[in-house]
Amino acid sequence: MDRDAVVEAVVAFAGAGTLAAIVLWIGSTYTDGSLTGNGGLALVAAIAFFIILMSVIGFGLSRRY
Repeated sequence: MDRDAVVEAVVAFAGAGTLAAIVLWIGSTYTDGSLTGNGGLALVAAIAFFIILMSVIGFGLSRRY
């Protein structure tokens, strides 16, 4: 495995781990036995943040070559 593939794999795992941590935090913060309305909005915002973050990172990685 070359260095670039390792960097891309680490970035992908870090991004997925970040999303998982945010989702777990939202689930533990915005709950009253189930996810509240504000929790649903926070979850949608987290998913949108993840999409934008990974797009920016992917664009940045593609510009390195």
